[in-house]
Amino acid sequence: MSGQPVGSVRPTQLIYTYGVGATVDLPQFSAMVMGLDEWPVNRMEEIREDRLLRVVRTVLGSQVRQLKAAPLPDDTPGPLFSNANGDGVPVAAFPRWLACTQCRLLAPIRSGLFEFRGDSARPERSCFIHRNCPRLARAVAIPARFLVACENGHIDDFPWQEYLHGPNVECPGPLELRDVGASGEAADVMLICRACEKRKPLAPAFSEEGKAGLPPCRGRHPHLRVAPGEECKSPVQPITLGATNMWFALVLSALSIPSSTNPLDQLVEQDLSSLFEDVESERDVKLARKGHARYDSYSDAQVWEAVQRLRAPDGTSPVSIGDLKAQEWALFSKPDPAKNSVNLRLRVGRPPAKYSSWIESVVLIDRLREVQALAGFTRLEPPGEDSDAKLAPLRRGPAAWVPAAEVRGEGLFVRLREEKVLRWQAASTQLELQFFNAHRRWRNQKGLDPALGFPGLRYVLLHSLAHCLIRQFSIECGYAAASLKERIYSSMPDAEEAMAGILIYTAAPDSEGTLGGLVTLGETANFEQHLDQALEGLEICASDPLCAETQPEQAFLSLHGAACHNCMFVPETSCERGNRYLDRTVLAATMDRGGFVFFKP
Repeated sequence: MSGQPVGSVRPTQLIYTYGVGATVDLPQFSAMVMGLDEWPVNRMEEIREDRLLRVVRTVLGSQVRQLKAAPLPDDTPGPLFSNANGDGVPVAAFPRWLACTQCRLLAPIRSGLFEFRGDSARPERSCFIHRNCPRLARAVAIPARFLVACENGHIDDFPWQEYLHGPNVECPGPLELRDVGASGEAADVMLICRACEKRKPLAPAFSEEGKAGLPPCRGRHPHLRVAPGEECKSPVQPITLGATNMWFALVLSALSIPSSTNPLDQLVEQDLSSLFEDVESERDVKLARKGHARYDSYSDAQVWEAVQRLRAPDGTSPVSIGDLKAQEWALFSKPDPAKNSVNLRLRVGRPPAKYSSWIESVVLIDRLREVQALAGFTRLEPPGEDSDAKLAPLRRGPAAWVPAAEVRGEGLFVRLREEKVLRWQAASTQLELQFFNAHRRWRNQKGLDPALGFPGLRYVLLHSLAHCLIRQFSIECGYAAASLKERIYSSMPDAEEAMAGILIYTAAPDSEGTLGGLVTLGETANFEQHLDQALEGLEICASDPLCAETQPEQAFLSLHGAACHNCMFVPETSCERGNRYLDRTVLAATMDRGGFVFFKP
């Protein structure tokens, strides 16, 4: 299937859904996206965002030099009117064991029993055929839907032979995978050897005893085409094809914000860690800017002066996500329309009079640009500070670039009054203790240091406020909840600067993010109305009294208070904390609690 088109996805899906190492469920078979070694880098445009590049370097190393957009097929009409030259993202069939839909024969692709039939004109018809099926000529073969993975990011085909015959028994097979029930679950799937007639159900493989009997991980990364694999003796866990824990992306993102009102400084700032990283003189600038028309109106001397002006002692050193948010907070907390650029246009709003005692400022962002980069992925456990899951590599050896995507939209920034937040926190120490104990329990369950990573009660307040506004905007104003995203700015006064603000912005790469609707909601009269309705809607939940009575220490395998899918939760892609650290009792009185409300008259 080399060079054969088999389907299409959107560029942002290559970051969040179908990135390197993920499987794509096509109509007739399943394919895995290959590592960056095989991507057509010469057909991929660079996305310039210096701030994000520095964060990526913190995770992957200083050798990362570029962020690259997904390759786009050539739209020039040709014989097949499609990406027939293999200039898209490369994939390979995975799982590598297939089952015939007619005779239920189970065998690997390398056995030669299956043949790939591609259709360039109709890629969705591409499939594998069981060539000599005794029941039907051209019988379609489908992927075996059981796999094994380990906590180190490895994934492999299910060990069919070892599971059925044991580690020391060699039987030539062939094998058969038969459904003995209608549910399709492991309990209704039987593995059978046609040679020795031994049979075994798949259900025991998912029990603790069955997992212990599986062979150890072989350390394979199919997306890298590496065999026999890394040295890894971790226990494996059976998973099903398409399971939610099969692939978790580590996506880093940054907003494009200017630090200067000078247009040249804004331009050079985007290229400081890429185009101008190695320049040491005006002569180097002349060579570096060659072919970049955006600098045509400036002289070499002017560009060199801008580089020197912006190149602080740590100007190209790695930074963290917290550093990014601190820079964004500095801009949004003291908005200056004079700094507006092609990627950011903001104006100062006015808080509603009814809430002016609690809300210090509102910033309306008519235009913003967010760049998202895929820095790695994990399996079984999502990445982040709530997990110690190991990142799987994007390519063989250190990555010199990573795939990225840019989204343009609009946003609404709300800053709370610091003195009100401090006073509220002082009166809510009981709730903060409950969340802290729940946080310790959560990290203990995952084998992490329970003393680290607690964001504090002010984060619970800001996070809950962001969620209730996202839900209100999506219900009343036509925005899909998945097209809105949050960015929480929270830190205590003992940090370099106290932060208490939220940014809600459009995160969908389509027209829904550019129509101006979200900014309109931030206008004084509209915002007061929607905040009133959002807070009123939190008083009663469809899951009450169960939801209202939930306290942080009682939530089973989670980390929230009075919050659920009926009142506070939003899509995972919209939330930066996986719907954790939420409690509607900090915003509205419920039937169980009323003493922790922030917006209290």
